[in-house]
Amino acid sequence: MEKINILGIDFDNVTMQEAVNKCNEFLNNNKLNMVVTPNPEIVMIAKDDEEYRKIINSASLVVPDGIGIIKAGNILKKPLKQRVAGYDLICNFFASQNQEIEKRVYILGAKPGVAQIAKEKLEEKYNLKVVGTHDGYFKAEDVENIIEDINKSQANILLVGMGMKKQEQFIYLNKEKLNANIAFGCGGSIDVFAGTVKRAPEFWVNHNLEWLYRLIKQPSRLGRMLVLPKFLLVVMFRKNR
Repeated sequence: MEKINILGIDFDNVTMQEAVNKCNEFLNNNKLNMVVTPNPEIVMIAKDDEEYRKIINSASLVVPDGIGIIKAGNILKKPLKQRVAGYDLICNFFASQNQEIEKRVYILGAKPGVAQIAKEKLEEKYNLKVVGTHDGYFKAEDVENIIEDINKSQANILLVGMGMKKQEQFIYLNKEKLNANIAFGCGGSIDVFAGTVKRAPEFWVNHNLEWLYRLIKQPSRLGRMLVLPKFLLVVMFRKNR
């Protein structure tokens, strides 16, 4: 796959359908394949964090989550085919047909009780089985027991929603111990699957205004939103330099 480098992060230049197809291919692999969905905020953190940048670039699939990433590609005259939002990628992957391999999912993340609600909603909506859950609030000494639980469940898909950096670190540091075929760093998607957090309405998503909808609903996000103009300024500066 063609790679587009934006501030040190190597994005796979894929459409949503190509990303879904790749995820289905991962189900046939005998190793863990990490899927990362960086947005401008993640890129800005990784730009100054060599370890985090290395972890992201080691992933089997890195897709552009956020219209800011698409705009950055256009500024650099290295256009990305399509925005591939992490939540939408997981939904489309779950909805895709793969008659040969059953989708067995383990959900790790969110507050206590949320993953269990997400399990019920996902099993009701998609042809899959959620074989285990665990919240994202655990201590370092609990990690081995969690890995054992994941492996005992025979999950081939792992959703890890513990917030940026922490979730990717968990997958990367334990990739040799986990028996799943594919692991998504999925941020707040578990809350959305459970219905405890509402996704932006379709109009806002289709017009690339999901960020504005979130800001209106959560004005406290303003500080985080200010990363986007800073991100684009850094991209323009790098291009001109």
